Amino acid sequence: MTSSPTIGVLALQGDVREHVAALAAAGARPVTVRRATELAAVDALVLPGGESTTIEKLLKAFELYVPLRGRIAAGLPVYGSCAGMILLADRVAGATADQEGLGGIDMTVRRNAFGRQVDSFEEDLAVPALSEAGEGPLHAVFIRAPWVEQVGADVEVLARTGAPGASGTGDGKIVAVRHGRLLATAFHPEIGGDGRVHRYFVGMVRDAA
Repeated sequence: MTSSPTIGVLALQGDVREHVAALAAAGARPVTVRRATELAAVDALVLPGGESTTIEKLLKAFELYVPLRGRIAAGLPVYGSCAGMILLADRVAGATADQEGLGGIDMTVRRNAFGRQVDSFEEDLAVPALSEAGEGPLHAVFIRAPWVEQVGADVEVLARTGAPGASGTGDGKIVAVRHGRLLATAFHPEIGGDGRVHRYFVGMVRDAA
């Protein structure tokens, strides 16, 4: 792999253009993914926000669901934001009866935990694992966002809402995690204009090469 890894953005729903721009600014070579042949050619993948059950249905309609699950199991680095976080969760509270997801992160996520569209909000988060010296809080945008209710022993909590506690992150709800080569946030960094999450993910992809 070169220093500019090829990172796909699932282009079925959500903020595809914004993720493409953020990945390019972070030093990656972004491409859109709609077909299994395109998925096979990338070093990593971003799952944008949107509606998790709709994205799951589109993955199956475009014959991407099975190959993507296989690549995740084989170690493909994947970053999921908002609905992407739900898709990467091994367990989903409030899931529909037929919702399967992709899995991979040992966590329980609650869908629409922060409320409906009208309850969308913005918050500055402490993200020590993603920040370099001198960088302040990360401005995060939450839109019909989930939160993480429980994580397994191997899952690293990267950010919580609320005031910083002893861990350096906030003392509230878990909103960003990492599990091996999988990264997930409840918020939309592609909208907030802070490049730290995408830079961190690009670094993960380079390290996985």
